[in-house]
Amino acid sequence: MLAPVIQLRPVIRPAFGETPLILTDILQDGVNLALWQRQLPLHIAEFGALLASLNEPLAESLVLELDSEQAEPDLRGLASGFSDLEGYEGFIADVSWLVSAFACLLGAKRIGVRLRLLDKAMCPRFHVDHVPVRLITTYAGIGSQWLREGVMDRRKLSQADAEPEARIEQIHCGEVALLKGEKWHGNEGFGVIHRSPALAANQRRLILTLDWLA
Repeated sequence: MLAPVIQLRPVIRPAFGETPLILTDILQDGVNLALWQRQLPLHIAEFGALLASLNEPLAESLVLELDSEQAEPDLRGLASGFSDLEGYEGFIADVSWLVSAFACLLGAKRIGVRLRLLDKAMCPRFHVDHVPVRLITTYAGIGSQWLREGVMDRRKLSQADAEPEARIEQIHCGEVALLKGEKWHGNEGFGVIHRSPALAANQRRLILTLDWLA
């Protein structure tokens, strides 16, 4: 009599790389974070820093409907109030490339785009996202923070005194992260635990997120 075959769950782990190819690792079972450790081109970094220094509000959202014949996403209007700043065109080109890469990787037809300038932590407590996968990158200021699997008891995510401060990992400004959420098939219960960083009184962040909607 044959013994039953036991399907072992792959080890939950992050993946790191210095080229955008590392982002494809998010498709692997067990990888719940893929991090492209890039440095922003200087003109884009300077645009982000300048925009953040203006102390102007920015909170924009849009939904892009994509099709296979579309050469590039239509981002006309995104942060258009700052289009006169030096580096704006390069910034929009970078966002456009990220949207296209995100769509190509996932076969996405609808993508939610959010661009925000923050002066405080949007999600200060460690949490998981109830989405299939989310792209996060910071163009100015401090990047998001995350935890490796097993570092924190998921039952205590809402409890500040349970947060393991000594084992927090940091996404650096300019780096591109793909975070699997709870709605990725097969990743239930293993969404990446992450949070927004605390900001000092004079600090601001320019953050872009992309969501796979369909």
